[in-house]
Amino acid sequence: MDSCVNSGSTGEGSHDFARARRIVKTDEFSSVFRLRPSQKSAHFVLYTRLNQLPHARLGVVVAKRFAPRAVTRNTIKRVTRELFRVTGLPAIDCVVRLARPVNSKDGPATSAKLKAALRVELARLFAAQAKLARPVLPSAPPPPPESP
Repeated sequence: MDSCVNSGSTGEGSHDFARARRIVKTDEFSSVFRLRPSQKSAHFVLYTRLNQLPHARLGVVVAKRFAPRAVTRNTIKRVTRELFRVTGLPAIDCVVRLARPVNSKDGPATSAKLKAALRVELARLFAAQAKLARPVLPSAPPPPPESP
């Protein structure tokens, strides 16, 4: 087994998706949903809220009416978790919600084209959030005036 799993680590600085990095309780989801969406894309809505933890946490909501096949829903969740792990987000709670249908029951449940499109869309959401959360460093202050 992996040493992070055995040690109970939250995975800080690694690319795992430990339970500590997930939003799992209903009231935790509700507290993030109560806020206004911070980002929107063609298929997804991203809700964020600052947390008091040393790391970011993720929750994913994929409704059956927008992705009727379980294979598609699981692919969306897998791609979302993968991008979340590799994107350096500050200490925030993120909930990604599928807001529009991604495919129908007629076509294939998942494809390389669909996965690529999901990756691009989700990467833009997370990258924009990482930029927004990063503090802007002020320019260097002017040197003090020399006294004669």
